[in-house]
Amino acid sequence: MPEKEPTSVEEYLSRVPIESRVALELLRETIKSAAPMAEEAISYRIPTFKYKGPLVAFAAFRNHLSFFVMSPAVMEAHSDELAGYKTGEATLHFTADEPLPGKLVEKLVKARIEENEARKQD
Repeated sequence: MPEKEPTSVEEYLSRVPIESRVALELLRETIKSAAPMAEEAISYRIPTFKYKGPLVAFAAFRNHLSFFVMSPAVMEAHSDELAGYKTGEATLHFTADEPLPGKLVEKLVKARIEENEARKQD
């Protein structure tokens, strides 16, 4: 029988292996610090922060962890800083033994806040 979808970020994290959990908890705290007004939720089965729409998210996978920036434009604007990372269109991949630098996460979260605020003013 498939595992029940998590209903909270704590429940999600409790299912992640300890090494990955530590890295994701650090990422979570960095996001909270950069976006204290954002609300946490589970969306599409993963921890998601919402502020004037979806902001950022994170998840654990078998061979990597992901930080979902949710914006190709923000990824492109910071492409020089992201050059050393494995990326998708709007996602950074990393491992538990090489977590993302807090300053980089903070910069990307703040860029997403600005993007969401600008979009909601239209």
